[in-house]
Amino acid sequence: MSDYTYLIRRKFFKLFGAAFHIYDPQGQLIGFSNQKAFKLKEDIRVYTDESMSKELLFIQARHVIDFSASYDVYDSATGQHLGIWQRKGIMSLVRDNWILFDPQGNQIGEIKEDSLFLALVRRFIINLLPQDYSLNYGPQNTPVASFSQCFNPFIFKMKVIVPPNCPLLPQLVLAGGILLSAIEGRQG
Repeated sequence: MSDYTYLIRRKFFKLFGAAFHIYDPQGQLIGFSNQKAFKLKEDIRVYTDESMSKELLFIQARHVIDFSASYDVYDSATGQHLGIWQRKGIMSLVRDNWILFDPQGNQIGEIKEDSLFLALVRRFIINLLPQDYSLNYGPQNTPVASFSQCFNPFIFKMKVIVPPNCPLLPQLVLAGGILLSAIEGRQG
């Protein structure tokens, strides 16, 4: 069985806010998110399509304007709290870093930008280099998924690659990719 690859693509022209399309490996639209501009507290909703009639996933910041923000992830159909993504504020100034917690607040994973050298080049010299991230799981820090920004200076695209044996819920992995695209993607 091969890896499952999603593609998160930011809409090219949007006057305020951001819009993202999420595609499955066959290129079919499986999700759409329309972020409102000028919100003090992030509230990201993912729908099945642009009609926004059926909500799939709900990601909400716990606090207003927080440098080390925590984002609760919920399954919209069931209301089930799936987990928490927390940005490591100070660490993310140099190298993007996110911690994944289960609903009870136990750390279960971490997303980290792969190359410290490239992270520094992006921040201090030129921001045209694509970013790559690894999602590691459990106390052994086992790699279970990866996120790769596609090089395109005009349209932000990120591949989310999930192997079939990934122990995490696909919604949590995808929520991590959405947060990388929405929050870290603003840097570019």
